[in-house]
Amino acid sequence: MFVTNEISRTGGADVTAARALSIGRAIASDGSDRVVVGRDARESVPILVDAVIAGLRECGADVLEAGVAPTPTIARAVLRTDANAGIAVTASHDPKPDDGIKLLSWTGKAFSPEHRDAIAARVDRDEYDLQPRDGRGSVESMGDAIDRHATELVEAVSIADPPSVAVDVGNGTGGITARVLSELGCDVITLTGQRDWDFPGRPSEPIRETLGELSSLVGATDARLGIAHDGDADRMLAVDETGTVVPRDVLLALFARETATDGDIVAAPVGTSMAVDDALAAVGATVSRTRVGDTFVADCTTWPDVVFGGDPSGAWIWPDETPCPDGPLAACKLVELVADRGPLSSLVEDVETYPIRRASVAVEEKTAVMDQVRECARERYDDVDTLDGVYIDVDDGWILLRASDTEPVVRLTAEARDEFRAERLEADAVGLLETAIATVSGIRP
Repeated sequence: MFVTNEISRTGGADVTAARALSIGRAIASDGSDRVVVGRDARESVPILVDAVIAGLRECGADVLEAGVAPTPTIARAVLRTDANAGIAVTASHDPKPDDGIKLLSWTGKAFSPEHRDAIAARVDRDEYDLQPRDGRGSVESMGDAIDRHATELVEAVSIADPPSVAVDVGNGTGGITARVLSELGCDVITLTGQRDWDFPGRPSEPIRETLGELSSLVGATDARLGIAHDGDADRMLAVDETGTVVPRDVLLALFARETATDGDIVAAPVGTSMAVDDALAAVGATVSRTRVGDTFVADCTTWPDVVFGGDPSGAWIWPDETPCPDGPLAACKLVELVADRGPLSSLVEDVETYPIRRASVAVEEKTAVMDQVRECARERYDDVDTLDGVYIDVDDGWILLRASDTEPVVRLTAEARDEFRAERLEADAVGLLETAIATVSGIRP
């Protein structure tokens, strides 16, 4: 099962060694003759890595093995070694039972949906270019992948007055962040730094609900901020010096405003807060909205004048540095910002935020219902965008209705510049959805 740029499984249902072998064969048969392969620290992963490498080599590809490494480390290695592709065997921020395989293009960016679909089709057809013994690929260890990434991170920032920082690795592969910040002169306190596929410290995904221990640690020490990663360290969230988790849209606004200048563009998904638009307007920059998911944000960062891409999930992309979300780079950038501009809480307060309403509604016939939502929205509103779901822009706010990719629900979001208007827009969104559900129910045989 392909999900965004991943093939993932829950408890072993989809990604088996046999499937990993097929994916390796498909990547090599698709024309990739030099592939970087790395993995996260999950106990179930080594057998999948062995199978992927066997499939690649059987079809003639040479393999550069990066070992246990963050996904952004693997992505950077792909571009640096002139490889044709990269494979990260990781379930990223998903919980312990899951495994996954991320596919990276020659640039280090995730495979496009079209390329991913082509690989899936080849696997479904069992169509591989198997080579004789003398045509099989080689395998070579890349012992310096993390060291090279660390060097690039040190060179990417300048921190004159290094602060004290707490780093919550989340028992994953993001220990490079603590290492680099220490090299930059920061006093680093590490939390959940031991790699452990059971994720005993906290669930792998860093969200407000899972960062209680980091918040307490920062609040009880002289740390000026806290950093948190997911299992493969492509995501990064933050805690200010009071122990308060920084809202994800605010973090996006801070990075965007710091990176962009007059005439620049920042890529962000539909459903991103108006706070980002307002922060960029202050420096003469604008937002280009994408479909939901960091893969689509990454695609947009290749366009002219796009200098930064952010997904509120915690994926941050500086295309001049790397086209892949890089949690350790984001951590270093944020520490640099705090060292230069002052307390993170003050920076957060400087970003004006607005009331947002979110809800999920169980919908069995979500495709038919969303078709009806589109029709109703176009009848009632002037500015309707159907890039991903139904996005309705009104003068003082917006509404987004979008079917979940994985659950039988439709999620609705409404944001406005005051509480009363946000409540009205939420009610309008609910009304649109209820009308669509009633219409679909009425036409059922």
